[in-house]
Amino acid sequence: MRHHRNDRPGDDPAPDAERRKLMLLAASAAGLMTLPAPARAADRVRTSARIVIAGAGAAGLATASRLAAALDGAKITLIDARKPHLYQPGFTLVAAGIKPADYVTSTTAQYVPRGVTLVTEAVAELDPEGKRVVTESGTAHPYDFLVVATGMRLEYGLIHGMEERLIGTNGLGSIYHSPQAAEATWRLLSTFADKGGRGVFLRPATEMKCAGAPLKYTFITEDYLSRRGRRGKAELVYNANNKSLFGVPIVAEKVRMLFQERGIHVNHDRVLESIDPGRRIATFRTPDGTEDQDYDFINVVPPMRAPAVVRESVLPWQTGPWAAEGWLEVDRGTLRHARYPDVFGVGDVAGVPKGKTAASVKWQVPVAVEHLVADIANRRSDALYTGYTSCPLITRLGRAMLVEFDYQNNLVPSFPGVIAPLEELWVTWVMKTMALKPTYIEMLRGRA
Repeated sequence: MRHHRNDRPGDDPAPDAERRKLMLLAASAAGLMTLPAPARAADRVRTSARIVIAGAGAAGLATASRLAAALDGAKITLIDARKPHLYQPGFTLVAAGIKPADYVTSTTAQYVPRGVTLVTEAVAELDPEGKRVVTESGTAHPYDFLVVATGMRLEYGLIHGMEERLIGTNGLGSIYHSPQAAEATWRLLSTFADKGGRGVFLRPATEMKCAGAPLKYTFITEDYLSRRGRRGKAELVYNANNKSLFGVPIVAEKVRMLFQERGIHVNHDRVLESIDPGRRIATFRTPDGTEDQDYDFINVVPPMRAPAVVRESVLPWQTGPWAAEGWLEVDRGTLRHARYPDVFGVGDVAGVPKGKTAASVKWQVPVAVEHLVADIANRRSDALYTGYTSCPLITRLGRAMLVEFDYQNNLVPSFPGVIAPLEELWVTWVMKTMALKPTYIEMLRGRA
């Protein structure tokens, strides 16, 4: 579906000050992305260690690349049945009509470094007692070190009445499912923006990848309605799963203020329990029972949890806030497993307070690899992951806030003096829509 003329982000020319910021940012990014010289043989740790990486998403590929560069002689095996590689931070852009579906699609094989064996099978069993990973064919892969990077699973089936095949029909959208579903959701959004009606937005009560994405999509929808002259004919409702709009209080307050300014109604303590696509009714669990909400357009964000192969192993947390969803029991600073010291967990599957974003992977993987290599080299590492997470929070077409924070909910801006974290800036929009994907690819190759 074509953009209306006034939909295009380029219709909002950037002020000269923001263009200067972009040039500074580009210079900084160029410095960050300068490729290191190939490691000399003398700098690499000589070893015959067997290392298995379960999962070949962003975290698994980045881990494989860094280990391949740091070790000489190691047998590194990467196991994952998925052949496509999906740039998941781009799904929101596809669902906003900014990028085509193929923008987020490539192949896993093209990022596998030389010397790493890719096994294109699903992981069927994680056996830390026997120190082996078993694939669906029954093949056992013994290891000296295991890195679990299996990601998370979208659990649409936990919403009664929700069928994935219905995404893109009857006003039922969901940007997370796949590139095709994101594109289908964009078509629904565009139709809704032309007609108006009641738009319903939400997030699940589970941990989730990129907790800012449901907020972004609410902002994007509101902006499209405004640009097409239909804002007065639409009601937008955001259903928060608890009493906050975001896990970082200062960011939550900023979002609350922006929602208030733009007439987006907020319901707290609402969790989607069931949906009736034919009648276009979503039923939410509330502290007082259930509540039906009718909609003309809805963006369903499903519950998320660790994959079954992780949940059914001995590796998840046994107690505490991450036990029910099966997240891996790792030390939040080192990413090393609490009970199996030769096991590490990185990416979405790691049971840590923050860090289910691609930006977190960029900071987690070097720490986990440093500790693993230190074990092989019989030395100690003081490397720590401090919980860094980043969310380029789109607030309208052509504007975004770069929100970066750590375990303590401190704002930790990467470009102090250039990008103010709670300002809606054109330069942050450019970063999200143009600069982040190349940096992401460098991360996969172990060079960011």
